[in-house]
Amino acid sequence: MTITTSNSLPNSGLAPLLCQLTIPGEIQLPNGEVVPTRTGTPTYRVIFTSEQALNTPMTEMAVGKAYLAGEIQVEGDLGALFNARASLEEKVPLRQKIQFIYDFVRTVTSMNAKAIKAHYSLGDDFYLKFLDTKYRWYTHALFQSPDNTLEQAAENKIDFVWKALDLKAGMKILDIGGGWGGVTEFCGARGVHVTTLTLGADQARYVQKILEDGGLPGQVFLEDFFEHKPAERYDHVVTFGVIEHMPNYRRFARGVWDVLKPGGKMYLDGSAAVEKFAVSAFTREYIWQGTHTFMTVQDVLAEFLYHGFEALEVVNESKDYELTMLEWAKRMDEAKDFVVAGWGEECYRIHRLYLWGGMHSFKTGSLQAYHFVARKTESLGPRPSLPRRVRQFLGNLR
Repeated sequence: MTITTSNSLPNSGLAPLLCQLTIPGEIQLPNGEVVPTRTGTPTYRVIFTSEQALNTPMTEMAVGKAYLAGEIQVEGDLGALFNARASLEEKVPLRQKIQFIYDFVRTVTSMNAKAIKAHYSLGDDFYLKFLDTKYRWYTHALFQSPDNTLEQAAENKIDFVWKALDLKAGMKILDIGGGWGGVTEFCGARGVHVTTLTLGADQARYVQKILEDGGLPGQVFLEDFFEHKPAERYDHVVTFGVIEHMPNYRRFARGVWDVLKPGGKMYLDGSAAVEKFAVSAFTREYIWQGTHTFMTVQDVLAEFLYHGFEALEVVNESKDYELTMLEWAKRMDEAKDFVVAGWGEECYRIHRLYLWGGMHSFKTGSLQAYHFVARKTESLGPRPSLPRRVRQFLGNLR
């Protein structure tokens, strides 16, 4: 292996782009030569295994696929390399656009079930290897301090939700998309009956075991929220990181109204973007299929206000999601041997990109995170239809 200067690099492509990063690192060329990118101790090494790898097209999808195939390898701090992301072109393949439109217009419940099954088919052992060990949130925890452990931040989150909803023993709440039963475990132990809805069969079994082992009040259904018809309305509703899978906010707001008692509250959180459906081609191809889209807070707020709710608080928690994904990414890196042995090298690389890339997105502001608390009023709200919304829009023009 020979250490050389940047003069050995091609004039265009990914390699010279890496030299523009301010963080010291190394580039290893196909012939074994190593080029330092900055002075100082290198924090990463990017290895191009062939001339074809050096000529990888400058798009997110192409670079991502080259990494998954092992044509481009990364040793050290993968997160540092995402600063080069802004220089890559984002191209969404035509077939992906057509698939999204098809998923968007077809029956939402069958599409949701298929998309959730595709993402969660890896099994509990995979996800629980990097999530917090306390409540297993697959959404952001709340860090009262950057020094909090992920488990402390997980506890902070459910403590905050308990107080925000003013929960008390004897109440009945609905947990939409209940994950691995964190709400059931915490609230059930304090006398609150939790009904959990999930589309993941493994998760349903996991929550059922929590109920049985702890003798906790509650039940779990393998059921889509849009098909849930409770015998009586709930005191409150909780939904963590699920709104991203339900882009029809009008239907969701109407559904929450139907299952809540008057005066009942909803606690909702999720990852967000300024523009709806702004999801990268790589994410839609390898991570979230179906109609997954980051929440647009302005649209969610509008629909809940239209549907007879009052907004009690909206809080930006982007820093919390950044810190959460940082911890997830570190744990994924630490679990490399376990993940590769159980699910293969490509699966490990997909999720490594997903977690480090997500952390970077929250850090730089291309993604945000919010929680939203709303209360059901006595009024149904105007609930305008599409024609009425169009007439209102035209009538307001000056």
